[in-house]
Amino acid sequence: MAAFDSTALLYLLQRDTPPPPDPATGAPVAEARRRIEHLIETLEKKGEIVVIPTPVLGEVLVHAGEAGPCYLEILKGRRVFRIAPFDQRAAIELAAVTRKAIGAGDLRAGTDATRAKLKFDRQILAIARVQEQSVIYSDDQDVAKHAQTFGLEAIPIWQLPLSPENSQGRLFEG
Repeated sequence: MAAFDSTALLYLLQRDTPPPPDPATGAPVAEARRRIEHLIETLEKKGEIVVIPTPVLGEVLVHAGEAGPCYLEILKGRRVFRIAPFDQRAAIELAAVTRKAIGAGDLRAGTDATRAKLKFDRQILAIARVQEQSVIYSDDQDVAKHAQTFGLEAIPIWQLPLSPENSQGRLFEG
């Protein structure tokens, strides 16, 4: 059960998204898009859903330009994707986690994120949690630091395996 942050979704939808550095080598992660495609293929075969929180969708569409309608078609056209709103349940979850952080005197939980980014990241994580996801795929270090607070495991792209050599078909064109 997985959710995608903007970084993971951009690797899939926007070909020119620069890959993050591999912490082991410092070089850009090899074939980030193929790693995401393989992940989606694997999840789809298992009958799992990839949750796309609406704040993630909004952030990706900001970068989409004229490709925005195409991105929406890709996401709506595949049963593996479900766009999930920031609704009342997510707001309650967000409030509870934020209230706890304030009470502990650690609102930013060890990050340098601005308050606006912090709220945005926590909205994404709250949506993933109320959608009963256990993993969020993200290269955003702030999201990764806050994920545990929401009971989520954050997995960066560099940790994703590449597909076996015999199945190099392209899931998505664009």
